[in-house]
Amino acid sequence: MNQAEKERVAKLGKNWTPKGYIKKEIEAIRRQVGDKKVLLAMSGGVDSSVCAVLLHKAIGDQLTCVFVDHGCMRKNEAKEVKKVFKGKFGINLIQIDAEERFLAKAKGITDPELKRKCIGGEFVRVFEEEAKKLGKIEFLGQGTIYPDIVESGVGGHKAVKAHHNVGGLPKDIGFEGLVEPVKYLYKDEVRKVGRALGIPVEMVERQPFPGPGLAVRCLGELTKEKLDILRDADAIFREEMAKAKLDKKAQQFFAIMTNVKSVGVKNGARTFGYVIAIRAVSTSQFVKAGIVELPFKFVVSVAEKIATKVKGVNRVVWDITPKPPATIEWE
Repeated sequence: MNQAEKERVAKLGKNWTPKGYIKKEIEAIRRQVGDKKVLLAMSGGVDSSVCAVLLHKAIGDQLTCVFVDHGCMRKNEAKEVKKVFKGKFGINLIQIDAEERFLAKAKGITDPELKRKCIGGEFVRVFEEEAKKLGKIEFLGQGTIYPDIVESGVGGHKAVKAHHNVGGLPKDIGFEGLVEPVKYLYKDEVRKVGRALGIPVEMVERQPFPGPGLAVRCLGELTKEKLDILRDADAIFREEMAKAKLDKKAQQFFAIMTNVKSVGVKNGARTFGYVIAIRAVSTSQFVKAGIVELPFKFVVSVAEKIATKVKGVNRVVWDITPKPPATIEWE
């Protein structure tokens, strides 16, 4: 057992329960934060959602959540996040449209690790700027979970990839410290805590979405054209999975912009469009993942819809590689 795993066991206890964890974590947050303020990086995913509610229960109006639309969100995601957190939970939520800023910053970057670190660093800069507008805010809240730490090579683990909230943070971060209420939990444990907090099932069971968003599902340089194509293709895939009631079989399913172009045909004429990949995996802790065996007719139908309805796409492939040797995300 390495140091990180020892810390996890010591933090949770051998017989941990979600309610017990919530009680201990609320006390820990109050001790760490005191009467100071916290700015939470809100993505709308399961991890940051649980963090938001947990922090809100612990410190109330001392928490401000900032949702940054970096241009790499799924279709209509920004509207959904605002509706749920500002409307349902009454949490202080500021929404920032930073698409142009992030795409300009990432221009020319194609290396996956540099892309992650670029986006992670820019995220923190946005939060620092927002904190200055709001007055003195001492802490940055994050939805870091244990697999993020494992894959980033912290505590004796072998590095797989830098997560924006672990290996992607700049060293000169302008906050007194970080508040990470779920960093010792695996994904299934985060969901259990979310249910115990009273978060709606549809939100707790929502499939994970990486902090860098579609940036790690859009290979090569990030452009608005490629991201818009990916958004449309991903929306079709997710909609068809729900219609066919296959969404319950997979913990994650999404489309990928491969950045590869191929020759196709439409209305009897030659086309030269992008290749989109689709991926569906089954996992409990996200350290390992198996492939969901989608019905072949369903896959063919989805491929045809994406290739005919999404402008700029003429071919769809199905990724059937488990983790390991692949990772769940493509970058």
